[in-house]
Amino acid sequence: MKRFRSFLPLLILIALGIVLLASGVLNRFRPETLALEQAGLQAQIAAHPVAAGALQIVATTLAISTGIPGVVVLIFAGGMLFGVIAGTILSSIGVTLGALILFLASRHAFGDHRDTSAPGLVERLRDGYLAHPHSYTFFLRLVPFFPFGGVTIALAWLRCPLWLFLAATAGGGAVMTGIETALGAGLAKTIGQNHAISLSLFSDPVVLIPLLAMGLLALVPVAIGKWRGISAGPR
Repeated sequence: MKRFRSFLPLLILIALGIVLLASGVLNRFRPETLALEQAGLQAQIAAHPVAAGALQIVATTLAISTGIPGVVVLIFAGGMLFGVIAGTILSSIGVTLGALILFLASRHAFGDHRDTSAPGLVERLRDGYLAHPHSYTFFLRLVPFFPFGGVTIALAWLRCPLWLFLAATAGGGAVMTGIETALGAGLAKTIGQNHAISLSLFSDPVVLIPLLAMGLLALVPVAIGKWRGISAGPR
């Protein structure tokens, strides 16, 4: 029973995420849907900027904390409706708060298992993380193709220090959020001009540049790993 209670906060978040995903609410934030209503929505944001900004933060926090896939559409929406700078700030706050909630709930569920044995591969991964926690944490947070919620839960299981988790999420996570926000703003521009989504939008610099930045960001941990391997080579 005690073990169940420790998992209860995480189970509640997962259940809430399943409800949100099943409701299809994220479809409301798809770029092609928002582009059709962008002018009206931006007029409402201009009339109620504080409430609109708070809603963006709350929506992103809720989506991130439940670990549901497809949260990127909310970040795209931030770029489309608030612009790159304001959208990045608002979404980054929501991402950090949501990740912190999921991290704390996961760490409460898993407890401290550092002194317990684990299967061979898992044990090696845990030992590797404990030996290089900083590089592992930033690597996992910087690579854009790793599921954000999955990485958060994994870092909680690995007993990542809270300060390190927040630094990687607020720092590396904000970089990724900024790129995705810029991509959302670019999508708004091209969809607004073409009134549809087509392959031609990927040749537009306002879309292509954030996509290239995302690809380069994914290579940063690889480059760091190679540099560390070279610096630690034979002497």
